[in-house]
Amino acid sequence: MAILTHMYFQFGTRSLILPLAVHPDDTDELKITTQGLCVFLNQTGCLRSSLFAFACCAGSIIACAPASASAFEPHHHRVAAVETVSAASQAGVLVRDLPLPDGSFQRVLYDAPASAVRGVIVMFPGGADDIGIEKDGQIKHGDNFVVRSRDLWTARGYGVVLVDAIDHQSMRGKRSTAAYAEVTREIVEFAHEQANAPVWVMGTSQGSIAAMNAAAHAKGPQLAGVILTESVSILGGSHETVFDAHPQDVRIPALVVANKDDQCKVAPPSMANAIAQSMRNTQASVLFVQGGIVGSSNQCASLSPHGYYGIEGKVVDDIAEWMVHVGA
Repeated sequence: MAILTHMYFQFGTRSLILPLAVHPDDTDELKITTQGLCVFLNQTGCLRSSLFAFACCAGSIIACAPASASAFEPHHHRVAAVETVSAASQAGVLVRDLPLPDGSFQRVLYDAPASAVRGVIVMFPGGADDIGIEKDGQIKHGDNFVVRSRDLWTARGYGVVLVDAIDHQSMRGKRSTAAYAEVTREIVEFAHEQANAPVWVMGTSQGSIAAMNAAAHAKGPQLAGVILTESVSILGGSHETVFDAHPQDVRIPALVVANKDDQCKVAPPSMANAIAQSMRNTQASVLFVQGGIVGSSNQCASLSPHGYYGIEGKVVDDIAEWMVHVGA
């Protein structure tokens, strides 16, 4: 039986945790899992062969939502030609502290693509939201899905705005509030200042609450759409869910993404349709994916199916296809 372990890599301002399957009966070599190798190659720009890419990612499965919600079905999945990440994007990193009315600051990081900007995505991490953005662009806690996948987005021509916790304080229980809705407006305004392109909001896990709140309070054409991934829909320790973030006020295109293999008790995939239906004043689609590596005993951790660990490229491809489908 293989024992799952990890190897840590640092590439400039990027960090990468590579899952390894170590076989006790083979002391001379480490056998890297296919999915883990796929993630490694994608994020370090080594993926050159589309045939090899297909072999890496063939284990990921996409499925449609039931007819009770509008389902988005991507075309037969193709490996994108732009899996590699240009080192030139390092020069496009901008860190900004946005002043808030109470005297505190909201730190954000903008990562620009090397090519023309086709859109900007504001990304709200899960957990406590404290990803630790440093002034030089380093990120202390880079496990979260929206942080790990940012290079995949810039390679596709999207600018990425990563949102840190306000003054490094936990954002649990605060993301659905009216006060935080005002913070999201400041962040969205910052995103618009970076490029003359559509702006989207995306959240994962607890961060989906923030994304829903931002979408619910967006004015006019401020936002092109909202993407909610592995959203917290069952009340837990944060004492709030996406249903507390005014889904009935969302009036922009919405996508709910759910991993059938997600075992996180506060974000069950079975609630995906209910989340979509709660946004009753817009067209909300549901996208089911399947797969991922179990890299943690915590089923709600980032390095697990809850965080699309090992299937990041496929999930990003399918979300990007939906974005194009709705007109971005």
